[in-house]
Amino acid sequence: MQLRQLGKSSLSVAPLAFGGNVFGWSADEKRSHELLDAFVDAGFNLIDTADVYSAWVPGNRGGESETIIGKWLKQSGKRDKVVLATKVAKWAEHPGLSPVNILQAVDASLKRLQTDYIDLYQAHEDDASVPLEETLGAFGRLIEQGKVRVIGASNYNADRFAEALNVSAKHHLPRYETLQPDYNLVNRGDYENNLEPLVTAENIGVINYYALASGFLTGKYRTEADLGKSAARSGAVKKYLNPHGLGVLAALDEVATTHHATPAQVALAWLIARPSITAPIASATSVEQLSDLFGAVKLQLTRDEIAKLDQASA
Repeated sequence: MQLRQLGKSSLSVAPLAFGGNVFGWSADEKRSHELLDAFVDAGFNLIDTADVYSAWVPGNRGGESETIIGKWLKQSGKRDKVVLATKVAKWAEHPGLSPVNILQAVDASLKRLQTDYIDLYQAHEDDASVPLEETLGAFGRLIEQGKVRVIGASNYNADRFAEALNVSAKHHLPRYETLQPDYNLVNRGDYENNLEPLVTAENIGVINYYALASGFLTGKYRTEADLGKSAARSGAVKKYLNPHGLGVLAALDEVATTHHATPAQVALAWLIARPSITAPIASATSVEQLSDLFGAVKLQLTRDEIAKLDQASA
């Protein structure tokens, strides 16, 4: 497995990340542990979660994903094979990016994850109410204490992310080495127009979420009737059922047929081939689904095929 460096950090990851938002939601503890074993045993290492996962599920309160991962880490003994990423700021129990909140939230995450350190600790969203110098200073203290190795950010716009990088340089504070944006074949504009030039110039690792557009790019949802296949996904997918989205699926189908691959594999391979992308994040709720996603890493798209997908998704 060819590893890729996360920004300028000491961390290197395989070119596909597992999204832990399904743990404690659409995958119970037993299934989650099976998925984690399959992922790591196949040579992949970046597992992404957040303290807020999966608070949206009736009966949950948040922290379920981290707890499930923590139990797996303890039982499996595979901590040294994993690049563990989690986030702070979006959970009602630990909201925002004040130093006090960050210092409290990280200890709670470490306890749930049953580990002494987090490889990549990320600001889950921007918090304009707190000066960037204070937020980055708090992250810096966590690095000094050995609780965190590298920091990153999610859901920052280009202006704020650039400002954060400038504050880090000016005040000699750790910088965000990664960015987690929403980016896929049916949602390209904001990332490519605003964020991509910045992350390329600054050598930032990009681990984009919604890599398969909430499952739309698997090809599973092509009509309104198909939305009934997943109540959890239907709302997020419905917006893509338009001429643009269906045109992207048609192009994916064409390329997939050539390679005897699946649309999901092609959609991920397109992301993996993009120079600014380090590792797209994808989720699965069965080992069979996950094994299918693994095929994306071996799929080499031609220049013409990438151009075809670019044109269809423009």
